[in-house]
Amino acid sequence: MGNDPFFILAVVACLVVVVILMIGIGSLARGGDFNRRHSNRLMRYRVAAQAVAVLLIVGFAWWNSSGGN
Repeated sequence: MGNDPFFILAVVACLVVVVILMIGIGSLARGGDFNRRHSNRLMRYRVAAQAVAVLLIVGFAWWNSSGGN
C-alpha cells in the first residue's frame, strides 16, 4: 500500500489540508490584519484541497476494490 501512487497522493493531499487548516486556525486565533485579508481565501483553499483529498481517497478505494494493484 505504501508504494501505491494513489495512496501517496491521498496522503499528501490530506497533509496539505491539515497545513492549510492550521494556518487558518492560527491566523484566526491571532486576529489582526492578516486574518482580515486572508481568512476567506484560506477557507476556499481548504475546501478545494479537501475536495481533492476526498476524490483521491475514493479513487484509491475504488482502484483497490477493483483489483487495480
